[in-house]
Amino acid sequence: MLAGTAAGVLLLLPLAACSSDNVACSGTSCTATLSGDGAKASILGNDLAFAGTQDGRATLSFGDTSVSCAAGESVSAGPLSITCTTVTEDSVEFTAKVG
Repeated sequence: MLAGTAAGVLLLLPLAACSSDNVACSGTSCTATLSGDGAKASILGNDLAFAGTQDGRATLSFGDTSVSCAAGESVSAGPLSITCTTVTEDSVEFTAKVG
């Protein structure tokens, strides 16, 4: 019974994992768009902030760590695997999943 309850709680986590209007989650994967320096989103229990773009690369900060990616690139930010899908002068759209 306890194992079934734990599994039920784990299934509910992704539904509550997105706390930002600019984030859409399905299962353990979320898509987000961050526009403007300092834009933030909470994704799968992790807070990410957009720190701008330079030379076609978007920079995202996660805690004390910063990562950057161009459209089509994947990077790791803590427990998240992030794939940048669109990078513009003042925004980034990306998909994030655990692992």
